[in-house]
Amino acid sequence: MIDYRDLFNLKGYEIYILGGNGLIGSQIVRALEDFEAKITVFDIDVKGKKNTPKTKYVKFNCSDEKNIKNFFINYIKRNKCPDVFINASYPVTKDWKNNTFKKIKFNSYKKNIELHLNSYVWIAKTIADQMKKNNIQGSIIQLSSMYGLVAQDSNLYTKTNVSENMTYGIIKSSTIHFTKQMASYYGKYNIRINNLVIGGIKGHIKGSKKKQDKYFLKKFNLKVPLKRMGKTQEIPSSVIFLASPASSYITGSNIVIDGGYSII
Repeated sequence: MIDYRDLFNLKGYEIYILGGNGLIGSQIVRALEDFEAKITVFDIDVKGKKNTPKTKYVKFNCSDEKNIKNFFINYIKRNKCPDVFINASYPVTKDWKNNTFKKIKFNSYKKNIELHLNSYVWIAKTIADQMKKNNIQGSIIQLSSMYGLVAQDSNLYTKTNVSENMTYGIIKSSTIHFTKQMASYYGKYNIRINNLVIGGIKGHIKGSKKKQDKYFLKKFNLKVPLKRMGKTQEIPSSVIFLASPASSYITGSNIVIDGGYSII
């Protein structure tokens, strides 16, 4: 008889999470600690973070091309290859908020593609290759967005402190498709690659310390079947599922966590 509780057991799992100090990443780390996984958090800002028996913090900068190409290869040589890799990073340029159709400049567009999309693609491939080399039947979890599935509704942003973003949808839709390509290729090595497709999360505006204004939230919530924005604590349960043996026959899939936004 199968004890289905065991299928969600992550005790002793070696888990790497990139961007583990962010809005969503920090919630994922907290959940993984509850499941007794061994976690290494890679983030650009680890100042003040102390290593614990469960969690280790390592500085990582997605804007450093050498990091993207070689860091994880060298790190895994000195440490254990992960059973699970989660990319919760959100690297952007300082002028990210100007990546609107009206204000965007080519150099900013190009740099954000390099920072965000290229890092997601190349690091995922690097980790998968290391899992293959070390005979790890691993799980790679990418964080994407509902705006990789549907277009942004420009009416939501009118007369608010929030703007549409031309580059974001390109990055997230590309991440979704590349994950499918990876799943197709690495499946024969029993390495699974999946996406969390995340909807609007209540909090600050990316690239700013400001929170979404009330008018934007009102208009956004009217478009969501559940009539509200998501909460950061609603994301980790899907990570636990995709990281664990409970999802052993799932690869190349999108778990959509958007309150139903993308269905209408």
